[in-house]
Amino acid sequence: MTAGAVEPDEDMPAPPARPTVRVGAPTERRNPLSVDLDLMSTRDVLTVINDADRRVPASVAAVLDEIAATVDLAVDALRGGHRVHYFGAGTSGRLGVLDAAELAPTFNSPRHWFCAHLAGGPDAMWRAVEDAEDDDRGGAVEAAGCVRAGDLVVGLAASGRTPYVLGALAASRAKGASTVLLCANPEAEAARSVDVFIGVDTGPEVVTGSTRMKAGTAQKLVLNTFSTAVMVRLGRVYSNLMIDMVATNAKLRGRMISILMEATGCSEEVSRRALTEADGDLKTALVSLVSGAEVDAARAALARSADQVRGALALLAS
Repeated sequence: MTAGAVEPDEDMPAPPARPTVRVGAPTERRNPLSVDLDLMSTRDVLTVINDADRRVPASVAAVLDEIAATVDLAVDALRGGHRVHYFGAGTSGRLGVLDAAELAPTFNSPRHWFCAHLAGGPDAMWRAVEDAEDDDRGGAVEAAGCVRAGDLVVGLAASGRTPYVLGALAASRAKGASTVLLCANPEAEAARSVDVFIGVDTGPEVVTGSTRMKAGTAQKLVLNTFSTAVMVRLGRVYSNLMIDMVATNAKLRGRMISILMEATGCSEEVSRRALTEADGDLKTALVSLVSGAEVDAARAALARSADQVRGALALLAS
């Protein structure tokens, strides 16, 4: 034995064996196109990965009806004063955190609208938290503590079987929330237990089981598509322009001017003046310029139309 080593106590009981699960999801299967990956040149490795990634958008296109149903549930929930929750673990959970975090600066959405819950807590954003995703009770307890009737809960799990996520979905259903499962396993058993099932068929990964690859890309695409469509439906986009953005830096302040110029056809000078008169409120400046109304009238019309540009313009036109 080396110096300082402690001789094992033969009477000391062995630590309990950790649970082991063999997952049969498509993401765990071996990809026949990448079996020689470690023997390939760098360029060939990149080609194999890129060829595999090409499958992802088509896989997402096949579930647009399910995404649309989820958007409608989210719009109804938010209009009713409720919230949207993401529950996920590992890559899936981190993508949920990312999507929720980007909505406030992009669309100035209230921060309580989208709530992201990650197995293992904030530390799991940067490192794997041991056994966190296997804690179905932890997911259930977290959901029971924050989900309310009328909310929408979206579970994110590449395999479709992550215990933390399924525990959160079950508890959310019990609270009266609508539930959605987004995964990369079209045959997931949990599909029967949710209101909407989004099973994206991305197939085996280039590196077997590495769901940060195609499965993660698909989840990122679905979440971007879903949350952006929700913001469009809630009137936070005019034409294809982001009119609820928060100008937190020089680039975004410049974008506000560009948006006004694009939407109204006015010069930069006129757009700057309108934004100044509106105290930096892009929507008010836009409604004022498009309708020709004074700033106070534009602001009042927005207030009467639940802050919807199209509604405010209709009011001023009538």
